[in-house]
Amino acid sequence: MGVVMTKKIVDAVFEGGGVKGIGLVGALSVIEENGYGWGHVAGTSAGAIVASLIAAGYTASELKDVVGTLDYKKFKQITTMDRVPFIGPLLNLFIKRGIYSGDYLETWITQCLAAKGIHTFGQLVIPGEQDPRYRYKLQVITSDISNQYMVVLPHGAKRYGINPDDMPVAQAVRMSMSIPFFFEAVKQKDTYFVDGGILSNFPVWLFDSAGIPAWPTFGFKFIEPEYGQPNKTTNPYDMAKAIFGTMMEAHDKMHVENEDFLRTIAIPTLGVQATDFNLSGQQRDALFQSGRQAAQEFLKTWDFQAYIRQYRMQRNPDYIIKVNKLKKDMVGGEQATATTPVNQDPAVFSTH
Repeated sequence: MGVVMTKKIVDAVFEGGGVKGIGLVGALSVIEENGYGWGHVAGTSAGAIVASLIAAGYTASELKDVVGTLDYKKFKQITTMDRVPFIGPLLNLFIKRGIYSGDYLETWITQCLAAKGIHTFGQLVIPGEQDPRYRYKLQVITSDISNQYMVVLPHGAKRYGINPDDMPVAQAVRMSMSIPFFFEAVKQKDTYFVDGGILSNFPVWLFDSAGIPAWPTFGFKFIEPEYGQPNKTTNPYDMAKAIFGTMMEAHDKMHVENEDFLRTIAIPTLGVQATDFNLSGQQRDALFQSGRQAAQEFLKTWDFQAYIRQYRMQRNPDYIIKVNKLKKDMVGGEQATATTPVNQDPAVFSTH
């Protein structure tokens, strides 16, 4: 039995982007100002940070204070091994699978979640939710590089002998934030996990299922200044950057449909890179405003009923088959496949 809500409901999927996450917060602030409340949220890397804090109960205004005042330089926390002259970082890279420990990041997100009384995914179970696909308010994407799997947490935790309800939310976010070579990979038994973005940085289709959705999913995606242009490969640095960028983007480009762009808030990055940990206050403010402006432009043309008429009123089995296949290929994603159509009043907060 659905419960009528006074707010418009929207699910959200947040792309990863490192220090650019403040741009997501800017976009969120506009969405909330326009009367939307959050249903289910998901994210990769920096998107996982934002999604986890929303799931914990932070508002966009609170997030601006939390993320906007964060000292990103502390993320580059060195270890004892790093202090060895010349070869320390290389040793850490080969032994720990990353230069920086990532401990500060995990401690910080643990404290932020604890401030809202959130520690494990069991505390993010939606009361009364009977559908296992939507049991948790939060889903986090990470990459199992030992077995070559994209993993959706907490559902996918079962494969690794972890009870999803007992899994610490901060640990899942840390796994998703393990930027390859930069942060140490997270090890669970004999399995290494890194940034979910290397397999899917923007799985905007994660909450999709057959039939007419009860409410929309908004995607929050960063757009680089050179978006749509060929990568430069004139030197080794450009080549490495192009390879990494291809890893992060190619999978999603294959599977994002026109309808996905229609429901996506495209946030210009203003040239800021994911690992620009020396981000100035001026750059933070500019990114925040960039997110706000992007969301304002998006809402000028967004029409949920028009979206439904154009893309969801007509059955599109090929699209649903593709989405379900993508989910089945993800560890934990198989929980999210569906064939039962849904047709509910968008004002009713219930399962999809």
